[in-house]
Amino acid sequence: MPEEMQKTDLAGHQRALLSILEEFDRVCKKLDIPYILFAGTMLGAVRHKGFIPWDDDLDVLMLREDYDKFLENGERELDNEKFFLQKEFSKHWPMFFSKLRLNGTACIEKYRPKDEKTHQGIYIDIFPCDSCAKTAFGRKLQFFASKVIIAKSLDKRGYETDSKKKKLFMALCRAVPQKPFLFAVKSGAKDSRLVHNFLGAASGFEKSVYPREYAKERVFMEFEGNEYPVSARYDEFLRVLYGDYMQIPPPEERKIKQHAVLVDTENSYENYLDFQKNMKIDVYTRSIR
Repeated sequence: MPEEMQKTDLAGHQRALLSILEEFDRVCKKLDIPYILFAGTMLGAVRHKGFIPWDDDLDVLMLREDYDKFLENGERELDNEKFFLQKEFSKHWPMFFSKLRLNGTACIEKYRPKDEKTHQGIYIDIFPCDSCAKTAFGRKLQFFASKVIIAKSLDKRGYETDSKKKKLFMALCRAVPQKPFLFAVKSGAKDSRLVHNFLGAASGFEKSVYPREYAKERVFMEFEGNEYPVSARYDEFLRVLYGDYMQIPPPEERKIKQHAVLVDTENSYENYLDFQKNMKIDVYTRSIR
């Protein structure tokens, strides 16, 4: 990678993420839409009162009805000159969750989008949380349906892999209609005591199913100097996700996940499209050569 295209410092990336969260929070408050900080972001709030020092992403979680309300109404309240709401299954975004992106920035990830009009600014992830089926078998069906949707979305996005199994599964899923599988994922019982985020950050079944109150009941906690909502059951929630979450990893394990190969807080991703076309990806390790 050319010297002038080196990744920005982590602190600068985190400041950009925080500016997006502030806008997201402002709009949610105006529209009276609840959400919670999720996954590593919630862990950061609880353990560090802000970002995990070596983390470079930011996640929020919303119950499906609140998520849909935000997608329907949030755009008109956002500062659209500065921010872009990238909605799930939209024209230039085939993915199964949404993002709020910062215009005029670049966050080039380790893949080449099939659609060159995909917005690739710095982002926060917005994940939906759906009701579970009431039976164990029904929940397993929901999980399988989510894997079909994920495979179809990744294939449309341009995901590359050396795994023959993944290639075969994506090829098989390419031929099936998406609508019935999405309906299955979202068709849990409205009064179910359990919810899932199969279309979210976790890949395993056990870490994606939890009591509804984990997502619904909220408390406010400090995050980088401001107060943001986390699960009122954050201790139980984080133990499901991470086990002994207050145990700080040893220095050798404190590595940035490196969601992107290139982050620029000052210039648009459009400046880097030629670089992205020509970058060589090791599809097995997801590293850039």
